[in-house]
Amino acid sequence: MDIRRLKRISESCWELPPSGAMRVPAYIFACRELLQEMDDKVVEQLSNVASLPGIVKGAMAMPDAHWGYGFPIGGVAAFDPLEGGVISVGGVGYDISCGVRSLVLNISRDEIEGQISALIDALFRAIPAGVGSEGAIRLNRDELDQVLIHGARWAVEKGYGTKEDLRFIEENGCMPGADPEKVSIVAKDRQYRQVGTLGSGNHYLEIQYVETLFDREAARAYGLEQDGVLISIHCGSRALGHQIGTDYIQILGKAARRYNIPIRERELVCAPIESPEGRDYFAAMACGINCALANRQVLGALVRDVVESFLPGVSCRLIYDVSHNTCKPEIHSVGGRERLLYVHRKGATRAFGPGRRDLPHEYVEAGQPLFIGGTMGTCSYILAGNQEGERLAWASACHGAGRSMSRRAALSKWKGKRVIGDLKGKGIIVKAASMRGAAEEAPEAYKDIEAVVESTHKAGLARKVARVRPLAVIKG
Repeated sequence: MDIRRLKRISESCWELPPSGAMRVPAYIFACRELLQEMDDKVVEQLSNVASLPGIVKGAMAMPDAHWGYGFPIGGVAAFDPLEGGVISVGGVGYDISCGVRSLVLNISRDEIEGQISALIDALFRAIPAGVGSEGAIRLNRDELDQVLIHGARWAVEKGYGTKEDLRFIEENGCMPGADPEKVSIVAKDRQYRQVGTLGSGNHYLEIQYVETLFDREAARAYGLEQDGVLISIHCGSRALGHQIGTDYIQILGKAARRYNIPIRERELVCAPIESPEGRDYFAAMACGINCALANRQVLGALVRDVVESFLPGVSCRLIYDVSHNTCKPEIHSVGGRERLLYVHRKGATRAFGPGRRDLPHEYVEAGQPLFIGGTMGTCSYILAGNQEGERLAWASACHGAGRSMSRRAALSKWKGKRVIGDLKGKGIIVKAASMRGAAEEAPEAYKDIEAVVESTHKAGLARKVARVRPLAVIKG
């Protein structure tokens, strides 16, 4: 990226002043090295986002930002419905509410070391993974509608997990405002057998251990200990979410023309939040969020069943379940006054700071936990939200390492068997549903997770709590 157009605000924050049709500045949170590695399309897309009606303060990109559809992945923007603010398909993405759920086991790495291979084999048998994967749950139309309305609460009512889990999920496991009538039959037809499945792409299940603690007070609040074992699940709303995005690209495209909103990129189509089309998309997107929350709740329960049967006496407690790829109505301070804003986080994670009533009481002092996935060959991080991050970026932070190479480029460079073999040599077991998927997810195809997290930490968006390392991974 040519950074000469940007003004450096701090060590990890850069500003693109408004020009042309931009209504507000654009901000990129990154160190110089990450910024220079970003493609110029990130700035172009941020400029387009900054030109949308009703945007407040600025269009923002997290340190893991890269080119996406409409918004850059790692993009954040908030819109005021009272000022003609819009809701955008591109600001949410196709994998609605893709997110991470992490569970902590009351066992140490040393205690489990000799059983990792057998445990990941058992989990691989229990967790459906891969393109088009289907699970044991079979739903009819009415049952699926209940999933889309109630989210993780539906799963708990069906015996997947406990009511206590719901306290540790965003929105307590159920996004308000969902209306299954706003979801197409095509989308529903693609989902009847996919609740409780991992999927493919960058989705994973990973057995991890805590290598380093940075913030012991926050770690204590989250139940983390040195060398403790975690199981993290990264997945989303599967085919239903993708079809909702596909359907509403068309609907909001027509709406944008009707409301005379200039669209500079196809996936940036949008409609006023308070318009019929805007309300319909929000209701459908909320269904996608609930689908993802139910999916991860079921997967978490399947993991818990395997762990408790495989390791008698070992418990498996949910730390938190946090989403990216959402648009949520939230109260934020703007110019000293509280306002309701619709915050789009596309490849970005909500990061509420200490004091938020939305958090479980155990986390109110520490702030919200965030799970930042790295690669299956490096490390991941657990962060905590900051009050400073609420001021800077609507309580948002990065969501992972971010790709530095396309899937096609990765396939041309690596073979899945070689990737798996190399990781085995490093002591990391990989169970892959396909060799293609393993090649696409080669660790070298991603940005440096250490640099991404350090930029996030130094910018004040969130603070480091723990670094975790993979022991074994399931990839779709």
